[in-house]
Amino acid sequence: MTRIALTLLALVATAAPSLAQSDTAYPDRPVRLIVPFPAGSATDIVSRLMAQKFSTRFGQQFVVENRPGASGNLGVDIVAKSTPDGYTIGLITASTHGVTPALGTKLPYDSIKDFTPISMIGAAPYVLVLYPGIPAKSVAELVALAKTKPGQLNYGSAGLASLAHLAAALFANDMGVELTHVPYKSSAQSAIDIITGRLDMQFATVGPTLENIRDGKLRALATTGARRVSSLPDVPTMMEAGVKDYDVALWIAYVTPAGTPDPIVAKLNRAMNEILKEPDLVANLRKQGFEPDPGPPQALTARIGAETAKWRALVAKTGIKPE
Repeated sequence: MTRIALTLLALVATAAPSLAQSDTAYPDRPVRLIVPFPAGSATDIVSRLMAQKFSTRFGQQFVVENRPGASGNLGVDIVAKSTPDGYTIGLITASTHGVTPALGTKLPYDSIKDFTPISMIGAAPYVLVLYPGIPAKSVAELVALAKTKPGQLNYGSAGLASLAHLAAALFANDMGVELTHVPYKSSAQSAIDIITGRLDMQFATVGPTLENIRDGKLRALATTGARRVSSLPDVPTMMEAGVKDYDVALWIAYVTPAGTPDPIVAKLNRAMNEILKEPDLVANLRKQGFEPDPGPPQALTARIGAETAKWRALVAKTGIKPE
């Protein structure tokens, strides 16, 4: 056997164990979970729940690291530029990987090419709520009312180009109605104003709105996801209410830097799909307003592409720009 052939055999022999170890030995040291939002946020709480489950399952610490800033883009950029070895996992959202790229914002990373998807975690649909003084008991009645009062009905959101703003703008565009947007600095203030009648409607997060719906302070017309929300089983989805192909939710997912070995990604995906079926985690996710949505990495890739295309088309039609 030639010296070249012996050298090649040696290289294969040394490489083969490392490829196997990338799956079987992983993880053999702590893993960091980058959350691009502040401690105490819903995304942070969910990641800490997931970190506990990962740590128990793998026998290694999964440590949440909050890196907020630039509407989540700072933390996401850290993930993109990390070593692709499976020891940095990043949380992404419908905002960081759907809305922001669609707005034409200049980013220091490519939202598709610089990441390897692991899996969706879950999605938190909005609920369309009205001030009870508005004489509409269904989405159809609201649309009919809005058509008789172009621009006179208003809605609030947490700011220009926020996901809640885009959710309402998409609804108005799909239904051919004109609504007036009232941006707020926080959803807490807009929540007060809709109860007092200063606002007519809002696409609100489910969790903080439930009590006001149940107390009759707000009227829920529809939720915005593909499936009904477990805490509002009697409220139809937008599609059930007649808004074709309408599916908007604040989804969250995990990714790794591009180039992370496939065996590691597959191992993390398998773990997530099992964890997201555990009853205690499902219950805790629902407390934060999220419905679990496990699946293969390819499903997350498809969702990112579809979301970006959807919002890019809306931005082109409406001229919506970030603050």
